[in-house]
Amino acid sequence: MSVQGILKEKGCVVVTAPPKATVADACRVLHDNHIGAIVVVDEQNAIKGIFTERDVVSVITRNGSQALAANLQQVMWKNVYCCTKDTSINGLMEAMNRHKARHLPVQDNGRLAGIISIGDVLRHHIKAIEYEAEYIRSYIAG
Repeated sequence: MSVQGILKEKGCVVVTAPPKATVADACRVLHDNHIGAIVVVDEQNAIKGIFTERDVVSVITRNGSQALAANLQQVMWKNVYCCTKDTSINGLMEAMNRHKARHLPVQDNGRLAGIISIGDVLRHHIKAIEYEAEYIRSYIAG
């Protein structure tokens, strides 16, 4: 299975924010949506950065409560690791492990097309293992 299969199951809706949104705004969005990352996009839906729970801790640790007034473009992670709809599950796991990333935006022709979290990958991996175990049980039962 690939990223496209995961997106078919979970959907392609991604919570985004503009670069000029504040850290306080982003924190509210993270909390209200029970998510761990916001993709920062421009008016054409091109990925400009990503802002995660880790970034909240980092920016507040460095700058104290004044950090809440900072724009995302000042504190977001700009070197965003992305995947495509054709990326395999193994490719996702490798990229997430290599970059220590828990969220990978899906990019299609330079535009945001979805997001994959480590939880999405684990759910798929568990389903694959369960399917394989059931197949083996059926084969043995004959």
